[in-house]
Order: sequence, then C-alpha cells, then structure tokens
Amino acid sequence: MDVGHCILDGNADAVEFCPHDSFYNVLAASTYVLQEGDCPSRSGCITLFDVDADGGRLELIQKVETAGIFDIKWSPELLQNPARPLLAQADADGCVKIYSLQCSDSDDSEMRAVQEWMEQGYEKWSSSCPNGKHTTLRSGLLRFDIQQPMLVYTGSDDCKFCCWDLRDGPSNLVFQNTKVHKMGICCIAKSPFDPNTLLTGSYDECLRVWDVRSTSKPVNESSICLGGGVWRIKHHPSIQGLVLTACMHNGFAIVKFEGDQADVVETYEKHGSLAYGADWQRGDVIVGGRRKSSAIATCSFYDRLLRVWKPEGDVFI
Repeated sequence: MDVGHCILDGNADAVEFCPHDSFYNVLAASTYVLQEGDCPSRSGCITLFDVDADGGRLELIQKVETAGIFDIKWSPELLQNPARPLLAQADADGCVKIYSLQCSDSDDSEMRAVQEWMEQGYEKWSSSCPNGKHTTLRSGLLRFDIQQPMLVYTGSDDCKFCCWDLRDGPSNLVFQNTKVHKMGICCIAKSPFDPNTLLTGSYDECLRVWDVRSTSKPVNESSICLGGGVWRIKHHPSIQGLVLTACMHNGFAIVKFEGDQADVVETYEKHGSLAYGADWQRGDVIVGGRRKSSAIATCSFYDRLLRVWKPEGDVFI
C-alpha cells in the first residue's frame, strides 16, 4: 500500500528512518548530482520528512544543501543524547559531516537540522597484510562488526570479501574469500540478532547468507538471485531473518531467510530507475494483535523518486 511519494531535487541515493524512540516519524533522504562541463561539480542535499504511515502523510520538514552525498546514517540510539539524534553523511568532498536533529521551540514541534558537528577525511582505508604488504581499499566498502567492533569486513570490485582484526597492529587478515562472488561486492550487512550471520550483496545479482564461523562458502551455496545488482541490504529492526533489499535494475525485494533457505516474499516495482536507497521505519510490530509494521521508504536514482509504502502481504508472519 502506497503512503506517499516525492520527487527530490537531485538524484536520490539513500534513505534512512531515524531509529530513536521520539523520532520514528523522521525520514532523511540524500541526493548526488554531477554537474559536468569545464568546471564540474558534485552537489547534493539532505531532505527531512515527517512520515505518518497510518495517516498517509509524507511532509517536507527541511532541506540542507551540501556536497554530493554517497551515503547517510543515523547514529545508534545508545551512543548519544536521545533528545538530539545525529545524522552523518559521507560526501564527494571526501568528508564525513555530522548534523544534530532537535525539536524547535514552535508549537508545531518542527524538527530541524543544525550545524555541522565534525568533518574528517575518509578517502581511503589502509591496512597491512600478514605477508608485510601494505594494502589500500579504494574501490569498495567497509563495515564494522556491530557485535564485535574490533572486526572489520571489506568488499571490493575485485570480488574479495575479507575480515580484519583491528586489535593486531598491523591489522590481521582473519579471512579472505575470492571465489564466491562473481562480480564486485556492493553491500555487507551483519545481522543485529545473530552474531554469526552476515549477508552480502553483489553486482552478480545474488544475496548471500554467511556463517562467519565458516567463510569458505555461503550458508546457502546457491544463495538467491534477485534479478538485479544487490546494492543495499537492511535487516528488519525487530524481526530476525527478514531483510529489505535494493536491487538496482529490478526494484526492491523483501527476503526471508533461515538456515540455508532464503525466499523472496514480496517485491516493489513502482520505481522507474536504479533502485538504491531502502529502509524500514522503526516501531512496534504486533502480529497476533494485528498492529504490524509501520512503513518502508525507497528511492531511485535517475528519476529522483522517493516512495513510502507498506508491504501488502503477510511478510511478518
């Protein structure tokens, strides 16, 4: 069921619902626009929305102009003052910028972003391998283990999937898999429920489920093909084994997995361009007593489209 939609001012590449109790209604969307010519530039913006899935409301709160944005992320709830959630952006200037969100003094309790809080370079990530060679990750991605922050997972365009232990100096290569992914790795998502489960997405269109205790092959060796490059994976915030995926040329898919079984339980195909951004809205999910889920936000790149919708099937059972 569609809740609402909006055409953004730039190419849409990421959406993030705020995970903090008092701000579940706040949705951030980011854009990236390349202006070509003699003096090329890369611009973007963060747009904040007020979302009421039950009431069908998607209202603009504020826009913040910035450099072109690669990705955005709200801070974990336990790491800050709950009255002032922080939103970080990684941008085309090679910086990480962090904004604070807080209630205004007006009667309508409008939310507003305030000044930049931190800025630092992130152009490359380097480590030294056990063989003494110095390696630099430039064309790929990096994810910290949410249960064991001393571990870092990396994936790259050369199909290498690696884990590093930062407690060792230089960093120790815990494992490296170069055989499973047939094309570049797009995303890595550790399960917030099971410390041994991790998912990867690739340009080869497969979603793979890993047991990090055995990384020679995915839990389900054939994995599951989603029909498009798996650009983003989002675990449901309260239901284990349920993920939302952005599948580039094939829209969005909700996937259930358990052990060595993974199945698509619902697809969403109302975007006409590259499916890039996706996120679940936080909130109570009461299956027996009905209440169910809040909403899902998705965005697509070239058509600049943001959509908020609810699953139509019983994906939470």
